[in-house]
This record gives sequence, C-alpha cells and structure tokens, in this order.
Amino acid sequence: MTGVPGPLAPLLADGGAVVLDGGLATELERRGADLTDALWSARLLLDDPGLIAEVHQDYLAAGADVIATASYQASIEGFGRRGLTVPAARDLIRLSAELACDARDRFWEHARGTARPHRPLVAGSIGPYGAALADGSEYRGRYQVSPDALRAFHQPRLEALAAGGVDLLALETFPSAEEAMLVLDLMRGWPEMTAWVSFSTSDEAHVADGQPVEAAVRSVAGQRGVVAVGVNCLPPARVGRLLGRMHRVTDLPLVAYPNSGEDWDAVGRCWVGAAGAIDPPQDVPRWYGLGARLLGGCCRTTPATIRAIRQALSSQIPGASPS
Repeated sequence: MTGVPGPLAPLLADGGAVVLDGGLATELERRGADLTDALWSARLLLDDPGLIAEVHQDYLAAGADVIATASYQASIEGFGRRGLTVPAARDLIRLSAELACDARDRFWEHARGTARPHRPLVAGSIGPYGAALADGSEYRGRYQVSPDALRAFHQPRLEALAAGGVDLLALETFPSAEEAMLVLDLMRGWPEMTAWVSFSTSDEAHVADGQPVEAAVRSVAGQRGVVAVGVNCLPPARVGRLLGRMHRVTDLPLVAYPNSGEDWDAVGRCWVGAAGAIDPPQDVPRWYGLGARLLGGCCRTTPATIRAIRQALSSQIPGASPS
C-alpha cells in the first residue's frame, strides 16, 4: 500500500487504521430532530447547530479519528429555496466546518496526552449533486445535468468548507466517477487539499450509475489529492466483495463505511428492509485484510457502532496500530 500525503499520513503510517464517525442525520433524528425537509441534516445548521456539535463530540468520545461536517446535503440552491441569500448560504456551509473544528478542538483539549496519539481530523463532507435533489438520486446516478451546472453547484461548497478550516474532504456517496472527477478538478484551486472518494453502488460489482467498480476506481485513484477510495451507505453484506474488486486495481488505502443494512425509500422518506448491521468483530478484520484502512459507519449507525469498530481494531488487529 502506497504512502499517503496530507493529514491522514501519520494515522495510516505502518499499517495504521483510521476510525471514521457514523451516521449524522440519522443520529440527529434519533435525538429528536425533525429532518423531514429537503435540507436533511443541513436544516440543523439553521435550527439547532448545538445539536450537531453534540453529535460530533459523542463520535469523538466513541473513538472517531475523523468527523465529517454537516454539509453533505447543504448547497447554495437548497438554502436559496428556504429564502436565504447566497452570502448567507455560504456562511452556513462554512459554519458546518467551524462547528466540527470547534468540537474537535474542545475534545482534543482534554484528550491530549491520553492514549489518543493523534489529534482527530475534520473532513468536509461533499455530497453529490443528486443528494441536494432529495429524491434518492445519489443512489441511482445518471441525473441529466451539464458539467458546467455541476461545477457551479460544487464550487461554492468547496470554497466555504476550505474557508471553514477543514483538514481534508470526503467526496461521499458519489454515484459516478464522472462527477467525482469534476470535483477533483475543482480541488486544484486548493493544491494542498486532499480527499477520499467513496461511491454509492448498485450491486457487488458496479457503482450506482452502472459503471464497473474497477473502472470507477481506476478513474479517480490516480488523480491529484486522492488519498483513499471506497464505498459508503451500502449494506454491510455487500462491502467485502466490492473491496476485493477495488483492492485488485489500486494500492491506495480503501474506505468502507456502510449503513445499517436497510434501503432508503426516497418517496416514502423512510428506511425499509431487514437490517443487517455491521458486526465489528467479524467484519472489521475481514475488511482490513482486503485493504480497508478507513472504517466507520453511515446512515443509522451510532456512536455505539463506532466504539465497537475501534474496539475491534484494537483487539482483533493488534498490528493495525489504530490511532
């Protein structure tokens, strides 16, 4: 596995593993937040930013090395539909970064010098264009939008997150390599910024838009600033085979943060199907063996999930040097 530039480097040195956080929007809902509109977790940037900070703190206390900002579904257009001006919308996206950075700094003030050798990182969450449509498009891909429109959508989000002080970017649940490549090209405006790219998938062999996962990984893995590639928000049972396919075509660290095993019904706006939750003592060593070095949870996972993942890394894979 190749060396990784940027802030993840010390956490991944010598076979280290990085624990990501878990679901944000679904954890906010579990704590009583009403996220029934199209802004999803970004609504709390307006209504209750303190609750976002509380969830960040709890994931850090559970053992997360990286927390992601509440910006996955935030956009200039989405806030505009709520009557906000462009400057006000930019300020809210920047606020998502500042909330996470402040939570991290408060945590580290007390954790410094304990068993945690590395200061946690803040990843600016960049959802695909389809996430802002709030119709499940990020799990299907192939939305009919021009490259220029996609650039206009993503550029101000990158600017606001960078201004808010994030350590790196998380391009999450991208249904196509094409859109991910466009965002990576925009990142040239911040030459020191690094990112991981994680795809949404349609099955155990393809990303959401139908491209073979091997081709999607090859497209992004060699791009400037990409430090890891993988999958998120998919049933845990699907992760192993996808990681195996990815591991054959890249030596970058792989990323895996599945959901609870249920499927999102965008029409009914609810989770359906039987849950097949992450089984950390079984899944974590297997995924680590397939090249996964960034491990966490997505929708409907909780701080308890993250605590179990860290415990599995510490006890099941002593050589992994979990940070």
